[in-house]
Amino acid sequence: MLPERKNIRLPYYDYHTNGMYFVTVCTKGKEHLFGEVIDGEIHMNAMGKYVARQL
Repeated sequence: MLPERKNIRLPYYDYHTNGMYFVTVCTKGKEHLFGEVIDGEIHMNAMGKYVARQL
C-alpha cells in the first residue's frame, strides 16, 4: 500500500481549463525514456520527438 500523499493543488483553481502545466515523469531505475542530456543539451530519442510533436 502506498503512503497517503499531500494534496498540492490550489484550492480554488479550475484544473479543467486550458493552460500550461508542469508534469513530472518518474521512471523505474531513472530510465531515460525521452532522450539524454549531453553537455547541457537535450538529445531526444524517437519517443522524445514524438512527445514534443504532441505539445
